[in-house]
Amino acid sequence: MAKKNQPQTETVQKVQTKYDRKMEARRKQEEKDKRDAKVMHIGVTVVCAVVVAAIVGSLGKTMWDKKVATKDAYVTVGEHAVTKMEFDYYYQAALSGYSAMLPYMGVDLTADLSEQQYTENLSWKDFIDGMAVEQIKQTKAMLDDAAANHFTYDVSEEYANAVSSLKAGAESSGVSVAELYRTAYGKYATEKSMERILKEDLLAAAYYNHLMEQNAPQEEEIKEYYEQNVQSYDKVDYRSFVFSAETEEEASEDEKAKAMAEAKEKAEAMAEARKNGEEFKELCMANASEEEKAAYEDTEEDASLREGATYSGTPFAISDWLYEEGRTEGELTVIEDTSGSRYYVVEFIRRYYDEADDENISNTIASQRTSEYVNNLVAEYAVVDNKGELKYLTVETEEEAAADETEEETAAEEEPSEGNE
Repeated sequence: MAKKNQPQTETVQKVQTKYDRKMEARRKQEEKDKRDAKVMHIGVTVVCAVVVAAIVGSLGKTMWDKKVATKDAYVTVGEHAVTKMEFDYYYQAALSGYSAMLPYMGVDLTADLSEQQYTENLSWKDFIDGMAVEQIKQTKAMLDDAAANHFTYDVSEEYANAVSSLKAGAESSGVSVAELYRTAYGKYATEKSMERILKEDLLAAAYYNHLMEQNAPQEEEIKEYYEQNVQSYDKVDYRSFVFSAETEEEASEDEKAKAMAEAKEKAEAMAEARKNGEEFKELCMANASEEEKAAYEDTEEDASLREGATYSGTPFAISDWLYEEGRTEGELTVIEDTSGSRYYVVEFIRRYYDEADDENISNTIASQRTSEYVNNLVAEYAVVDNKGELKYLTVETEEEAAADETEEETAAEEEPSEGNE
């Protein structure tokens, strides 16, 4: 069977015109723009995702830090879990208690205390940490003891007054109450979160006052305590005037000795004149320098007279003489003060006990008894450093271990050998 003839197919190539090339170029550019836009979209999405993740991470960290500070145990005292927020309250209280004296010890309160050394192994922050923990122990111990002894006290009014004072302070300082709480008590402190802590502190203070009342001494005990500490509570009235040895800083020993001799001569001359009946105040005016005369010429007050002076409140050079047993009114003496390069003319008037000091003695005895009682309570409260942030505890443990080891070595060295027995 003969095959049918198939028509031949010819491939005809289309001639591309200038217009066609232009349209093709536009199409390719549009495809490139679409690809670039897609890539850009993916990049922006990734960047936004990173930024959002960072923000969420930061918020998450802040929330986590807050949770740790307000919920987790930062330190455990006895059976009490203390949060970082509560610890910060006591830390700030301890720091406030020492803030007046720390600058005199070379501490810069505006700088990081953890970078300033208290001892070779501890910083000033470590020192304040220790004070804060001791206050927490005392507070928790007293609260537990108060509960055990069924002590009750309504702190509502005192708490309200404290909050009112804080709000007034915030207003006068031009800051918000929330900001003042954070500044005073720590970065996570709020009025609500601090309520329990403040009320506990007020209750502990009330219980301490209750213990003071319970430990108040009887009248006989006050008298006995006074008799054992007469010098600490007796007061003296006396008159005095000082003759200083006037010398230059570069003065020789001979010049200093000569100046002291002249001061002694003047002091003895004044004492002799007083014994001969001249008024002490008049003699002071006669011997005073031009700068001092105005004080002695004052008609309202006698600059030479001291009344109600305590032993510790009198100049060291003359205190023993004034408090010597058997001293009588009108006794007069000249006393050399070598360290001060001067001579005192001193006239004794009287020595006596002010019965108003009965209350001071009572408070002293009650305070000693109460402190002993509270210290015994506190001794039972162990401290656990849950977060490992209290360096002073580690250092104390190491130092105690080293001391024990030294004692053991010393004891071993002192123990006689069998050959020496």
